[in-house]
Amino acid sequence: MSEIIRLGESRRWSDVVVFGPVAYWVEVADDASQDAAGQVAQVLAQIDATLQRVGSSRQRLLQVMIYLSDLADAGHLNRLWDEWVVPGHAPVRACVQAGLSPGYHVEMVITAAVEPR
Repeated sequence: MSEIIRLGESRRWSDVVVFGPVAYWVEVADDASQDAAGQVAQVLAQIDATLQRVGSSRQRLLQVMIYLSDLADAGHLNRLWDEWVVPGHAPVRACVQAGLSPGYHVEMVITAAVEPR
């Protein structure tokens, strides 16, 4: 049976959970003072950093669930997403409007394939 690896574990959550060849995590902007486009750019960069941390890459993304505080920001999201995602390696993606914490415009839940540890 595969070991469950938890990175950045706290009492309430883990930053990343790796089970077998799959990693699961959530990203929100480190700097919530930025507008929606700025927060989306931050989150995509943070995904890149976490992918590197767990031994994966954009080509190995499986699924990204995107929560926007306002669907009017979908244009910013899609423009930045289309520049960021690797052609031919797009993950399954959904985008919905959700009530996020004050000041936050975007939250993403990521699932990616990783090399077994």
